[in-house]
Amino acid sequence: MVVIRPAAVGLSAEVEPILRALPQWFGIEEATVFYIQQAGENPTFLAIDRDADDRPVGFLTLYSHSPFSSEISVMAVLPEYHRRGVGRMLLAAAEAHLRDEGVTFLQVKTLGDKHPDEGYRKTRAFYLSMGFRLLEEFPDLWGSHNPCWQLVKVL
Repeated sequence: MVVIRPAAVGLSAEVEPILRALPQWFGIEEATVFYIQQAGENPTFLAIDRDADDRPVGFLTLYSHSPFSSEISVMAVLPEYHRRGVGRMLLAAAEAHLRDEGVTFLQVKTLGDKHPDEGYRKTRAFYLSMGFRLLEEFPDLWGSHNPCWQLVKVL
């Protein structure tokens, strides 16, 4: 049974193996190191599998832009746990936490639809199904080969 732990900081060691298990999403070393650092410094929700000795299987890290706006800095779920509701559970926990804090807007950036990557097509579909909407596309934020979508949701 997968459960979500409350937000905590200092979880770099727990999230690194998850990121490294997903090279198709997190294959740029500089970015991976940044996400590991983010989980050490910012509120991070950890999904653990109680039936597998509390093994960390996913996480979501938040970054606050203002008292009213936060961003999903990174979210990742081990491949064998995809399509099992872990991402939905992580997002629900984060949204409840943010609402309790008085945050109004949640955003996430992801690879835009002008890039043919199948994994990121599924990522976009997930966020859109969870109520996020495209606010803006940044064709060069991550370089011309990696168009960025900024998705937002009102909490």
